[in-house]
Amino acid sequence: MKNANNSSTELKMKGNWNEVKGKVKQHWANLTDDDLLYEEGKEDELYGRIQKKTGKTKEEIKSWIDKL
Repeated sequence: MKNANNSSTELKMKGNWNEVKGKVKQHWANLTDDDLLYEEGKEDELYGRIQKKTGKTKEEIKSWIDKL
């Protein structure tokens, strides 16, 4: 089940990242465009930047994105 969850998050990030990014910025207003720069293969760096600014865990962030 965990792999399916990760796949869903990854698909959202790759396919709709601009839309997802807007919703993430609305939810966590202190994040900048630089914080939310998505590069394929560097998802862990993206999660790290979000974690640093929000104090949320990687799993909390992924779960929130999945619910969008």
